[in-house]
Amino acid sequence: MLKIIGIVGSPRNDGNTEFMVKTALDEINKHGIETELITLHDKNISYCVGCDKCKSTNQCIINDDMQELTRKVQNADGIIMSSPVYFGDMTGLAKTFIDRLRPLRNIHAFKYKVCGAISTGGFRNGGQETTISSIHDFFLIQGGIIVGDDRPTAHYGGTGVGNTSDDETAITTSINLAHRMIDVTKKINNVLD
Repeated sequence: MLKIIGIVGSPRNDGNTEFMVKTALDEINKHGIETELITLHDKNISYCVGCDKCKSTNQCIINDDMQELTRKVQNADGIIMSSPVYFGDMTGLAKTFIDRLRPLRNIHAFKYKVCGAISTGGFRNGGQETTISSIHDFFLIQGGIIVGDDRPTAHYGGTGVGNTSDDETAITTSINLAHRMIDVTKKINNVLD
């Protein structure tokens, strides 16, 4: 069975970013794809120390929650990465998580993964697109297949502002991103409806 994971890079539990990721995953699940929500605020994730051991072993030497998280990312068919905007970019937590996925680069683990992004901010044009662009940069470097939200909105991905459960744009773009994730993931894996 296909599986898409949603990673919440917010330090807040049950916040606006998490709401949007849950919205996307709920839509994906309705279409027969297994989903899993992964929050980072409750994980022990140390910084990458740049030791380069992963370049020869394809594993990180730091013993924390990233071993399990790396396996989940490696085994997923699709990934939604999310972060609220912190000074025009992703949170430090989200960036630390991304940095620690370096062992997957050597083995081209993202080669056929469908990747999408979600971001929330305090204002409508408060850095959501720059945050998503940074997430997209990570996906590109890893070799992933990036999708945005589907028509009629069709932009970078899911974007929300403020209380996202009251933000129609947040809900619509999260659902539209889910539709692109569903469509491309099924096509890549030759799954017919």
